[in-house]
Amino acid sequence: MVFALRLCCLSMIMTQVSLSVGTKTGYRLFSVTAVDKLDCIHEGVECPDVYIVERLFSSSLVVVVSLSMPRRMNVYHFKKGTEICNYSYSNNILSVRLNRQRLVVCLEESIYIHNIKDMKLLKTLLNTPTNPSGLCALSINHGNSFLAYPGSATMGEITVYDANNLSTVTLIQAHDSPLAALTFNASGTKLASASEKGTVIRVFGIPEGQKLFEFRRGMKRYVSISSLSFSADAQFLCASSNTETVHIFKLEQHSPSQEEESPTWSAYVGKMFTAASTYLPTQVSDMMNQDRAFATVRLNMFGLKNICALAMIQKLPRLLVASSDGYLYIYNVDPQDGGECVLVQKHRCQGDQKEEENPEDVPPQPASQTYAATVALPTTAPSSTTLMGYSEDGGAQRGEVIPEHEFAEGPVCLDDENEFPPVGNQNN
Repeated sequence: MVFALRLCCLSMIMTQVSLSVGTKTGYRLFSVTAVDKLDCIHEGVECPDVYIVERLFSSSLVVVVSLSMPRRMNVYHFKKGTEICNYSYSNNILSVRLNRQRLVVCLEESIYIHNIKDMKLLKTLLNTPTNPSGLCALSINHGNSFLAYPGSATMGEITVYDANNLSTVTLIQAHDSPLAALTFNASGTKLASASEKGTVIRVFGIPEGQKLFEFRRGMKRYVSISSLSFSADAQFLCASSNTETVHIFKLEQHSPSQEEESPTWSAYVGKMFTAASTYLPTQVSDMMNQDRAFATVRLNMFGLKNICALAMIQKLPRLLVASSDGYLYIYNVDPQDGGECVLVQKHRCQGDQKEEENPEDVPPQPASQTYAATVALPTTAPSSTTLMGYSEDGGAQRGEVIPEHEFAEGPVCLDDENEFPPVGNQNN
């Protein structure tokens, strides 16, 4: 890949955006507070070839997994430069998710749920459906800590699990094809999903699992959806793929009163289509009732791994796209009219951070290996430095317990002010 960059995580913390990337020499953590400012807040060199790096909101806790030891998870306090603990597992780690209560580790056929305060293993979900990409999503709302993962390897069934109470919440028959992407909104009340076909994106209410919205990304070709992300208020949902287009969908219910207030030609045609759909086959009527993208972005790249997020930066809505070409792209979004989003800034995430280029100078990039192909490596014998051993319920070998001085009376506290986003009354 260009700049030897492995794109790991683009996470939005209310009004703060945090970007983490893995590199051949370690990993980097960035913060975006202004459109023209990308701050590298830490560069870790504890281990090379990092392919997973997850930061706990804006705290100093960071979880790292390296290609040199793909079965081992290391938890660091990056400001102090110390290792808090480490765990080793029976197979390669494919993904890690965490919030203020739980840390979840996903392997190809099992999931491990830890209490983030002391890293105690609480639950092992064994013999889960084969999940070669490590697809899963964890609600950042620690009040519910809902976990979503594939319930089938052959069709798009979603298992929603309560990681706080350690029990299954519901099963959702989301798609006909296997799942490709999952994400929760900030409050954990909505779950978006896409299948391997990538043509339809659905949003479900949680915990009941009822379908709330259905969006059509396209019909001409199947694509690989690489990321889904809600805006902080859950009014918008963005989706990126291996194509040159990023779609933004608006989550709004169309009431009859709204249609009567705007008797336009398009509204009239829409009513005609709705009426006609009742007489057509189910597949055709479903397609006619699916909403299209509210806004789009045309990337000048194709086939690259990328992830997207929606955030408020300098009090304006922005779309951020981080790509494995080594750059972060920032676009303006019109929340009223949508349409084509405008590229306003491009930041380099590798090498000299001072090197920034004009939006017009983005060169076309060659296709690269997918993230799933990068991490789904053949099982190898563990390193001699890896502490192997498993608990009676099939759990992982525990390293050092996080010292008590790292904690307040509540969740993990790592000497940072405002390290967690406020979780207010969000009935989205």
